[in-house]
Amino acid sequence: MKKYTYPSVLAIAGFDGSGGAGIQADIKTISALGCYATTVLTGLPVQNTQGVRNIYSIPIEAVTDQIEAVMDDIMPEAIKIGMVHTPELVDAIAGTLEEYQKVPIVFDPVMVATSGHRLIEENTIDALVERLLPIATIITPNMDETAILANMDVSTLEEMRTAGEHIKALGCSNILMKGGHQKTARITSLFFDQNDECHPFEVTKIKTDNTHGSGCTLSSAIASYLAQGKDLFEAVDLGQRYVHHAIDSGKNVQTGKGSGPLNHFFDPQKMIKNEMD
Repeated sequence: MKKYTYPSVLAIAGFDGSGGAGIQADIKTISALGCYATTVLTGLPVQNTQGVRNIYSIPIEAVTDQIEAVMDDIMPEAIKIGMVHTPELVDAIAGTLEEYQKVPIVFDPVMVATSGHRLIEENTIDALVERLLPIATIITPNMDETAILANMDVSTLEEMRTAGEHIKALGCSNILMKGGHQKTARITSLFFDQNDECHPFEVTKIKTDNTHGSGCTLSSAIASYLAQGKDLFEAVDLGQRYVHHAIDSGKNVQTGKGSGPLNHFFDPQKMIKNEMD
């Protein structure tokens, strides 16, 4: 007789053959935090630690079929959405998820890779704003993505605050605006909650270029903590702590010739067992 379930997280994201970002980072993060990872592949970027070489599309029907297959069998406690690079893909994912029960959605609006490469088609931005931002529990843009969404320059903390107000007006319930691109010794991320309150999170900037996949990791970590039953503020706090430790633990490791990955398994948890009724 089966007695337990694991808290399950569905990652809907792109591929990274170098293992540091995308679905590979999602699986590592979700697993390291004691949850069970299921996945849906949205695209096939050809990339390594030095950058993105090409992006191959996955047929839209294949994406929706993947979502339905997972959701009909292993209903997740939380969903993470990463790279969605065409309007058709946005519509397919949003439309398919509407058919299932409401679960928390952490949307990382992947538009610019850590290497600076654009990963999204221009006409996709409007579709993201119209279809995915309203259904997301929280979005987690970096400063470059914040600038695109807010249609303004974002390089200072004050500009981040202004941009947050603009993005909230687009229909987002909650925003975690990541400050990792700041050039200061201490970096500040801003969490705008559903009550329009702004909560700063400040950490010491780690001197390393091993940050490949940090955005994917953060969104998956937040989803994992939500799947464990944490409230959103605690999930955001714990998710950022996890990423900071993962960067620190991997800062001196040589993996590839470019920006290396985080150490996702610096302190892995055993799979969390939830007793069945």
